[in-house]
Amino acid sequence: MSSARDQRPSEATLGFLRDAFPPQWRLPALGHVAVETWEAENEVALPEPYRTFVAEISNGSPFGPAGEDGLQPLGHLPDAWPVLRPRMPGQPFPLEEAWYWSEDPNTDYEDPRIDAAFHDGSIVLGSEGGESFWLLLTTGPRRGEVWMVAQDAALPAPGDPAWGFEEWVRRWHIGRDWWY
Repeated sequence: MSSARDQRPSEATLGFLRDAFPPQWRLPALGHVAVETWEAENEVALPEPYRTFVAEISNGSPFGPAGEDGLQPLGHLPDAWPVLRPRMPGQPFPLEEAWYWSEDPNTDYEDPRIDAAFHDGSIVLGSEGGESFWLLLTTGPRRGEVWMVAQDAALPAPGDPAWGFEEWVRRWHIGRDWWY
């Protein structure tokens, strides 16, 4: 179910991802059949290079860019995740630009876009500080980008343009601050 626009990552990209997650940090890779099954069940194609990473290299890690819980296995949620309803990675992600709903005078916390920002069109990569969560967008025009969603906002990381999975891991791997 891989998207036609996604091509297999280069060997340089896969080599970097292998190096960033040493074997002792890796959870077992899922394999392509399991990834395809997950995609079919969730009606979505995972963006590359994340798709090949979980199929061939590692399905998560206790250490990694996401901080306290590490890189979550595909479909798993950090302990601090606010479970409001089931996640729907194949549904449209509701935003195309950063949105600080806590600062938007025309929005209240019952706005359905807030719930959708947490639950639709993404997978959860991990948490930061227990109240902010790294998402990899799986649908929409910003598909393949890493975003942060928190109790008061959703925004591309580190801004526009946003990083993809590889750049997000690279920043962590070299010890760079997320927002610079």
